[in-house]
Amino acid sequence: MAIDIIWIRDDAALAEHCAAWRHLPFVALDTEFMRVDTFYPKAGLVQVGDGEHAFLIDPLLIRDWSPFAELLEDRAVLKVLHACSEDLEVFLRLAGALPQPLLDTQLAAGYLGIGYSMGYSRLVQAVLGIDLPKDETRSDWLQRPLTEMQVRYAAEDAQHLAELYAALEPRLTEPKRAWVLEDGAELVANLRREVVPEELYREAKLAWKLSRAQLAVLRELCAWREIEARLRDQPRNRILREHSLWPLARFQPDNLVSLARIEDMHPRTVRQDGNTLLELIREAAETPPDQWPEALPEPLPPEASPLLKKLRAVGQAEAERLGMAPELMLRKKHLEALLKSGFPDGPYSLPDGLRGWRRELMGQALLDTLATAGQ
Repeated sequence: MAIDIIWIRDDAALAEHCAAWRHLPFVALDTEFMRVDTFYPKAGLVQVGDGEHAFLIDPLLIRDWSPFAELLEDRAVLKVLHACSEDLEVFLRLAGALPQPLLDTQLAAGYLGIGYSMGYSRLVQAVLGIDLPKDETRSDWLQRPLTEMQVRYAAEDAQHLAELYAALEPRLTEPKRAWVLEDGAELVANLRREVVPEELYREAKLAWKLSRAQLAVLRELCAWREIEARLRDQPRNRILREHSLWPLARFQPDNLVSLARIEDMHPRTVRQDGNTLLELIREAAETPPDQWPEALPEPLPPEASPLLKKLRAVGQAEAERLGMAPELMLRKKHLEALLKSGFPDGPYSLPDGLRGWRRELMGQALLDTLATAGQ
């Protein structure tokens, strides 16, 4: 069946369609973008499906995104997306807004036990029995004109996403639908949460092995890398490779020759930013002790593994009872945070990250598991 494709190539058409979409119960949204050598995604296409038509918005021609921002933030219209974390970045970059409420069909499929980790094409095949055209995600979405295959691929994505939602939605019980929407709201909240460059050192690999004085250097290196990546619109690893961060903070080179010998240090970085890095390291090394970061906690020791397994089993049992994908129940980082709160002898406390329905459903069971394990 041929898809009815409607192009939107100017501000007036976008405003007109956004006004019409705001009278619908839901819209399906997708994006095509390029992110090969930039920090921010470059939008090549925005697709909207209403169940009858596939609308293709050309972001290279649109100047006023405010009607689209109003649509995204209109709580009367459900926004349906699939595996949408990068799409959300595109919307934030284009329109300065994020979709609410948001239903992610990847999450919905997981809550229905269809399979959380299967890709979009496989999910469409499993639920709708439709074979999508060959994957075009690696093609150049900034080229104009787009190829016939690109246009078909983009339009079918929007059309079938709407059909997918129509097929999945009646199967969601009221609690599960609420949980999917809660998880969607959390995706949006996580993206809205401002990244503090000076806090990124906490996530650096092996950072826990560094002294507090060395962490002061790592803190400045990570912050500088993040700020420069945004300013230059380049990937973080183009500015300074991740594997170089730890040895830089550990060995603190004081000349270009030593800098060039740091593990995974790209010659381009030495040429472009070598002197800046040396100065940054020197200044950070002079940080007064009262301004050093606190030491970071060590990873859980191997002897914590059996406990981690028991905690994971709580989530798996609950997933089985509810007919859900186990991966959706309890995230590893939350279980590790729970263990770190009291290992090895307790008492334990539930981490902030374990919230909402998961906390209500499994919080006490997790604490009980730890309590009985210590007996």
